Amino acid sequence: MGNVPFFTGALRGTLSGVKATDKKLLSMERQGDVIRLKRGIYVLSPDVSGKELSLPLIANHLRGPSYVSCLSALSHYGLIPERVCTTQSMTLKRSKIIDNKAGRFEYFHCSEDYFPIGICSEVSAGVAYLIASPEKALCDLIVTTPYLNLRYMRELVEYLEEDIRLDMDDFVKFDKSVFEECAKVGKKKVMMENIVKLLEKWQAQNLNKD
Repeated sequence: MGNVPFFTGALRGTLSGVKATDKKLLSMERQGDVIRLKRGIYVLSPDVSGKELSLPLIANHLRGPSYVSCLSALSHYGLIPERVCTTQSMTLKRSKIIDNKAGRFEYFHCSEDYFPIGICSEVSAGVAYLIASPEKALCDLIVTTPYLNLRYMRELVEYLEEDIRLDMDDFVKFDKSVFEECAKVGKKKVMMENIVKLLEKWQAQNLNKD
């Protein structure tokens, strides 16, 4: 199993019944061999598996369907300087926070038509997990931040440069089509359209420089 989370049912084929499985897992948990993520889901301890925990993969398993996003994804890509302690994700289920020995996992609800835009599959520590593209992560951060209303270009630039301290050299390389798709089906349409306008302006300026 390595560092891949597993359900209690995965052990029932080797043990005689539900009670034996629960008793074995309880013993392994007390010995520190497994980490309980939530009821029915466990992961082997790094001391046993020899592999580090994959927080994005754990996040995918804890509440699915979901993908890692917002500040967690922006930090993963090195687009913001801050270290993010909570693993943030988007999900089709209701919003929720889950705390366990692996860390804190925060989930934000989104609609079915918005969910699949800009999702990537990444491989790290030998496992694959779902994570937002840089563009979708920024969209998700904006739509899930309460009371954020960036109606004017000056406010948008200030938010990107000063509030979240986004790497603006990388921002200029963003794919505007992701923001256009999110504007069609997601929340805060005006802000998404303003990002498109800002990208078009800055990308045109860069072309003129070349």
